[in-house]
Amino acid sequence: MSPAGHPRRGGPGGTGPRRKAPRLRTALLVLSCAVGAALALAIGLRPSAGGAPAPGAPDRAAAGAGADPAGSAGPPPLAWSIDADLWESGCGHTYLLDRAPDGVPPPPVQADAGAWAKRLGAVDGGSTRVGVTVQGTGPATVVLEAVQVRVVERREPRGLRAYRMSSGCGGALTPRLFDVDLDRPRPLARPLPGNDSGSVLPAADLPYTVSRAEPETLLFEGRSVGCDCDWYLEVRWSSGGRSGSVRIDDGGRPFRTSAPAGGAAYAYDYALGSWRPAPASDS
Repeated sequence: MSPAGHPRRGGPGGTGPRRKAPRLRTALLVLSCAVGAALALAIGLRPSAGGAPAPGAPDRAAAGAGADPAGSAGPPPLAWSIDADLWESGCGHTYLLDRAPDGVPPPPVQADAGAWAKRLGAVDGGSTRVGVTVQGTGPATVVLEAVQVRVVERREPRGLRAYRMSSGCGGALTPRLFDVDLDRPRPLARPLPGNDSGSVLPAADLPYTVSRAEPETLLFEGRSVGCDCDWYLEVRWSSGGRSGSVRIDDGGRPFRTSAPAGGAAYAYDYALGSWRPAPASDS
C-alpha cells in the first residue's frame, strides 16, 4: 500500500503486478516536505526589514536598546588627562615609605613628585589629589552627568614611615574640589567650595558641559584615616543621544591612598641636609 492507502500499480492500465516503492525515495520525499514546511514557517514568522516585529517578540526600542548606556556605538566623544601628583598649596603632602630616613633623598618639587615617588615605591599618605581635565572630541557638546567613586580593595594600613614634603605651608588660594571620604562604605564625590583671598569660590557641582573648545578641569581629593585603599573614578556622560561612562584611574591602575596609621613621621631639615623627626603638631 502507498502512504495514502491506495495500491500503487505498474503499467499504463494499472493491470501489471504491484511494485513496492523504494524506501530511499520515500524517505527523501518525507524529508523534503519537512524541510520545506520548516522554511515556510520560519519565513512567515520573520519580520521584513522595517516591518513590525514577530508576534510576542520584545520591542527593542521600548526596552532601551537605543539608549546605548555603555557608549557601544563607538568611542566616547571625550578625551581626558589626569595629574595624580598634586600637593596642597603646591607644597604640602605626605608620602609613606618602608625605608629608613638615611635611605630617602630630599623632597622633590611638586613637578618631580611622580618620578620621585615611583622610584622609591612611595604611597600617598592620608590623601591623594587628582586633577582631571576633560574636553569633547567632536562637534557636539558633552554633558558630564555624575561621578561615581569605586573602591576596589581595602587593606589595613601597614604603619609605614611618613615623610612630609614640607614642615608647613599655606596659600591664599584654596581650590574648590570634590571631597572623597574613602573610609565610608559607599564613598561619594562631595563638592566643596574654595576660597581665593577671602572670596568664596562656589562648589563645582555636576552636571558640567564640555566641548572641544571648552575643556573643564575638576579636582578630586581622596582621604583616609583608617584604610589602605585602591580606588578609581567613573564619569557618566551623554552627548547627541548617546550615553556611557569612562574610568579615570592612574594609567590603568587604581589610585592608592593609605592612612599613616601611627608610623614615625619625618620632615626634611634643609639646614642639616637630613630628615629629622617631625614635631607632633606638624601636619
